[in-house]
Amino acid sequence: MLALLHVSVPFLFCVLLANTSLFSHVHVDLTYDHYAEQRVDYLPAFLAMPFNCLVNVGYFFLGLYWLFWCRSVRETERGRYLRQVFALMAVLYSPVQWTRLATLRRAPAVLDQWFTLPIFAWVPVWIDFIERGPFKWHATHAVVLELCSILSYGLALAHERGFEVALGFYVALALYKGGRVQLTHGNGHTAGYLLLATLSCTGFVVLKLLDHWLARFWLFQRLTGHFWSKVCDVLQFHFSFCFLTIMTEKAQGKAAAQQE
Repeated sequence: MLALLHVSVPFLFCVLLANTSLFSHVHVDLTYDHYAEQRVDYLPAFLAMPFNCLVNVGYFFLGLYWLFWCRSVRETERGRYLRQVFALMAVLYSPVQWTRLATLRRAPAVLDQWFTLPIFAWVPVWIDFIERGPFKWHATHAVVLELCSILSYGLALAHERGFEVALGFYVALALYKGGRVQLTHGNGHTAGYLLLATLSCTGFVVLKLLDHWLARFWLFQRLTGHFWSKVCDVLQFHFSFCFLTIMTEKAQGKAAAQQE
């Protein structure tokens, strides 16, 4: 499968680099104090924070769902490729985050940050396909943006907040492109999915930032802000899939009609 090859090769390359001394000075959190959820000492390391650990299963099963069970009968080869790459990103992101919590090592912490960038960058890549149409879009457009997203993690080497700057850029780009394609190609159905994806993205960012502050309230002492931010992240993935797949069907239908 071409999508698997194109996701796994950069993935393995990043894993190799993350396990060198290249990122030894990147600012990442490597203690349980970073999280509001209390560690359970009698549980093994991979379940030390049970809720924050287990929520990562959501990415894995969501990825499998969109990879194997949710497909359109009118899907073209390129549309299928875009969907499969995004789904595989979700599948591979799950063990990276879980490994970070289980080991508290620098390499998985770096990878947890690093892989977030090409994941968000894939949304503008997919939207570019929708806007250009299947006959004008070329794979080089995807390669350039994904390569830029991977290289942009170099900002984390230059400044303590470099990763946040890079992430903020790709989040803003995804939201801008999503809003633009909605205005030109969307309808009420897609507007609902775009709104849900945007709200989930907001929850992902805000709940993570307020993790410790929210823990002062009993409602967030077991299921903490960080846990709910991950739930929002999984939902963000799902609603983005819904929005982009419907938009792709519309674009491909319009292109086919123009060809006739």
